[in-house]
Amino acid sequence: MNAVEIEEAVEQLVERIAAEGFDAEAFPFEFLEAFGNPRTTIDRLRAGGKSSTNRSDVPGGVLQTKNIHLATAAPWETAEKLQELLDSPETAKRNCKFVLATDGETVEAESLTPDGAGETLACPLAELPERFGFFLELAGIRTVPAIRENAFDVKATGRLNKLYVELLRENPDWGEEARREDMNHFMARLIFCFFAEDTRIFGDDQFTGAVRTLSERDGSNVHEVLANCFLAMDSPLDAEARRAAGVRPYAMGFPYVNGGLFAGGGDPDSVPRFGQTARSYLLHIGGLDWTKINPDIFGSMIQAVAGEEDRARLGMHYTSVPNILKVLNPLFLDSLREKLKDATEPKVRPQALRWLRKRLSRIRVFDPACGSGNFLVIAYKQLREIEAKINENLGEAERQSEIPLTNFRGIEIRHFAAEVARLALIIAEYQADVLHRGQLLALADFLPLGKENWIVHGNALRLDWQRVCPPSGQEASASPTDLLSRAEGGEIDFENEGGETYICGNPPYLGKGKLSASNREDLRNIFQGRIRNFGYIDLVGAWFIKASDYCRRVDSAAALVSTNSVVMGRQAADLWPAVLAEGVKIHFAYESFWWSNMAARNAAVSVVIVGLASNDDTPCILYNNDEERHVEAISHYLTAGDAPLVTARSDTLSSDLPTMILGNKPNDGRALRVSAASRREVISADAAADGFLRPFYGSDEFNGGVVNYSIWVDDADLEDALTCSAIGSRIELCRKKRLAFKDSSNRQLAKRPHQMREHVSSTESTIIVPISTSEKRQYIPAGILPAKTVVSSQAFALHDAGTWALSVINSRLHLAWVAAIGGKFKIDYRYSNDLGWNTFPVPELTEQNKADLTACAEAILLAREAHWPATIAQMYDPEAMDRDYPDLRQAHDRNDETLERIYLGRRFRNDTERLEHLFARYTEMTAAESNP
Repeated sequence: MNAVEIEEAVEQLVERIAAEGFDAEAFPFEFLEAFGNPRTTIDRLRAGGKSSTNRSDVPGGVLQTKNIHLATAAPWETAEKLQELLDSPETAKRNCKFVLATDGETVEAESLTPDGAGETLACPLAELPERFGFFLELAGIRTVPAIRENAFDVKATGRLNKLYVELLRENPDWGEEARREDMNHFMARLIFCFFAEDTRIFGDDQFTGAVRTLSERDGSNVHEVLANCFLAMDSPLDAEARRAAGVRPYAMGFPYVNGGLFAGGGDPDSVPRFGQTARSYLLHIGGLDWTKINPDIFGSMIQAVAGEEDRARLGMHYTSVPNILKVLNPLFLDSLREKLKDATEPKVRPQALRWLRKRLSRIRVFDPACGSGNFLVIAYKQLREIEAKINENLGEAERQSEIPLTNFRGIEIRHFAAEVARLALIIAEYQADVLHRGQLLALADFLPLGKENWIVHGNALRLDWQRVCPPSGQEASASPTDLLSRAEGGEIDFENEGGETYICGNPPYLGKGKLSASNREDLRNIFQGRIRNFGYIDLVGAWFIKASDYCRRVDSAAALVSTNSVVMGRQAADLWPAVLAEGVKIHFAYESFWWSNMAARNAAVSVVIVGLASNDDTPCILYNNDEERHVEAISHYLTAGDAPLVTARSDTLSSDLPTMILGNKPNDGRALRVSAASRREVISADAAADGFLRPFYGSDEFNGGVVNYSIWVDDADLEDALTCSAIGSRIELCRKKRLAFKDSSNRQLAKRPHQMREHVSSTESTIIVPISTSEKRQYIPAGILPAKTVVSSQAFALHDAGTWALSVINSRLHLAWVAAIGGKFKIDYRYSNDLGWNTFPVPELTEQNKADLTACAEAILLAREAHWPATIAQMYDPEAMDRDYPDLRQAHDRNDETLERIYLGRRFRNDTERLEHLFARYTEMTAAESNP
C-alpha cells in the first residue's frame, strides 16, 4: 500500500468505529490491516497457541515483531497502558518501531525508531486519519516531518485521484493524447479554486457552494456551472463587459483571476462531463480545509494524479526539504545569509541591507528538470524569508516583495507537472505574503495573476537553456517551440538585469538499461563529438554537460542531484573531462547519502550532489553527512585534490597481486547445470555421474549458502562421460540448445557441448569475489572455495592464489577503492577485475607482510565458520554484524589495521583519507610505469 491508500484505510476504520462502536478485541488487527498487513499475517497474529506470531506479554496486547506493540485499555487508562507497553521486555527484545494504546476515545503512541525515538502522539481516536503519517514506517514507508505533522496533502491527493479516474471513466476521450493537456489544465483550475475559497481569495465556500446549489444531483449540468464560473474568472470586473461576455448572474461574484489559468474557460467543452459520482467527489474535495496545503510537497504529490504509472505510486513523490536545502544552501543561500548577518551584526547597516534586497530581486533560480516545482518553491520561500528579515531590520515589514516569480524558471517534460509547478509557485507567493506581510496585504496584491509563465513544457535536453533563462534582461529570439509560446501569449517581464543565475534540480537518472529510443537520441546529440565512449553514461550525465555549458557561457553556478554512479567507474572517466573543461570546476559536493522520499521499502537511492561553477576561485567544500571540509580542489570522484582518471587495464598495476578472471559462463540453456535435488536423482540413477559433477557458485550461491552443481568434463574424459546416460543426455541437450542460439559465437560452442564457454578451475583452492555487493555493506564478502569448485560468470575468481590476497579483498581499504572507481548495478557495487582489482595500488609486500595478511584472512574465515549455518548475506548485513557477529567484526578490524599499517604505518582516519592516499599511490605507480 502507498501513503494515500493507507490514509483512506485509516479513515474508513475510524468511520466504522464511529458508526458501529469500538471493538477492543478487534481494533489491533484492524489497525494493522489498515497499514497494509495481508490477511494471512493478521490470521497468524490472531491464532492461539504455538502457531501464533503474537509475541505480546501485555494482557490483551498484540506484538508484531520488528513493527509495533499495541493494546487496548480500560476507559481513561490509555497513558497507563502505553507505559506498560514501553516497560514490556518484549517491546525491546522484538525491536518494535512503535507502541500504541487506545481506550476507543483517545490514542497515545510513541516512536521507537532511530529517526523518531521519543516522538509521541496523543489525540482523539477520531483524529487518527489526520495523524496517520506518524505510523507510516509500519508500511515500510520512510516518513518525513511534513507528513507526520499534517496529512492534508496525502488526503487531498487521494480525493483528487478518485475524481480524476472517475472523470476519465465518464470522458474516455479526455484520457487520450489529444485531450490529456485539457484534462490536466482543468485539474489545475480546480486546485486553485479550492485553495482560493478557503483562503479568502474567493468568498467562503463560494466555488464549492456554487456547484452544490446550482448543479443537478445527477451531475448532468456540472460542466455548465463550472464553465460559467471559469468564464467569470477570465473576465475583467466590469459588470457590463461580463454580461456581454455571457457571464451568468450566479458567477458575477467571482473575482478576475487572469494569468492564463482560466483563459477560454467559458467554453463548456473545456470542462469534462460529470456524473453523480464525480459530482460527489468534487463536493467532497471542496469540503477539505485547503488552508493546510503545503506547496513544498503538494505539487509533487498532485502530479501523481496525471498518469497511470504515477497514480500507482500515489504519495511516493515527496522530496524532503532538508535534502533540497543540501543543494540550495551551499549553492547560494548560505552566502546570502552570511551577507545578511554582516549587514545586521554588530549593528544594522541600512545601505548594505538595501543593496542585498536589490540583489535578491535579481537572482534567478533555474531548474531544468523541475517536475512539480519542489526546488523552485523551496528556493522562493527561502529568499522571501531572507527578504522579510531585511525589511524587518529596515522597519519596512509590510513592504511588497521585490522578488518576482518570473525569476524562478523551470523546464518539465510532463505537461501536468509543468502546470502544477507554476500553480505551486503562485500558492507559495500568496502564503509568503500572508506570513511576512499579513492577510489583508496578501489579498490586496494577489489578484489578478500576472500573465507571465515561468515553466517551459518541453524536453530540457533539446531546448536551449539560454533561451529559457537568458543571461540578461533581453529575451532571446524564439526557439523552435517559440519559447513557451511567448509565455502563452504574454510577454515575459524579466526584472533582473545583471543578476545571478543558479541552476539546481534532481534530473532523471536512468541507466543504460532503462533508456528509451528518445533518451538515446538525446544522449547522442549532446555527447557526440565531445565524449568518445558515452554508452554507459546515465541520462543524468547529459544534464551535467548542459549545466557546465551554461555555467561557462553565463558565468553562473549549478548543483544537481545524481545517483553516485556518475562519479564512479567508467562513467567518471568518460563524463567528467567533458564537464570540467574550460574553467568549470566542482566547487562543492555531497558524498554519497540516501535520498529518501515517501517511497516504500527499498525505493530510496544513494546519491551525490555536485556543484559546478565557472571562474570561481573560492575554496571548495566537501560534505559528508553534516560535516564539511574546506579543500583546495574536488576531484571527479568527489575526493579532495586532483585525483587521476582511473581507467580499466588488462593486467595488475601491483606486481604482487595475482590474476583475477571472470568465472565460467555456461551458455548452455541450463543443460549443464544441476540443482542439489537433481544431483541426488542423477547419482541414484547412475553413481558414475558423480565424478562429472562439481559444486557451482555464483554471487547468489556464495552469499546465500546455496550449493548448485554443474557438469564438468575435461576433453580427456569425454568418452567416459558419454557412457553415463544421465551426463550424456545433458551434453546432447546442451548441443541442441546452443545450435538454437541466434548468436553465431554461441552456436560455435555447440562443437564442445560438454563444456562451458570457459573451462577454468583450481587444483588447490579458489578465491571467489561476488560480482555485486550491497553498498550498505562495509566489506566485500569474498571467500575461499575448495579445489574442483566451479565459479560461474556471476563472480570473479583467483585460482590457486595465496590466502593473503583474500585479506586484501576483504579490507575496508579495497572497498573504499571499489566504491569510488568501480561501477554500480542499481544500488549495489558492481565489482570488476579490470577496474576494481587490476588498478588497485598495493605497495610491494614482503614475505612477512604476506604471512601477517594470511593470518588475518584465516581469522576471518574461522569467525565465519563459527557461525555456521548463518550465510554470508546474514553475517555481512551491516546491522547484524555488530549485534550478532562481534567476533567477525573484530577479525575484520584486525585485518584492516594490519593492511593499513603496511600502507601508512597506522590506521587511516576515514574513507576520505584512504582514498586520498590510494589516489596518490596510484599516480605514483602509473608514473613509474610510464618512466621506468
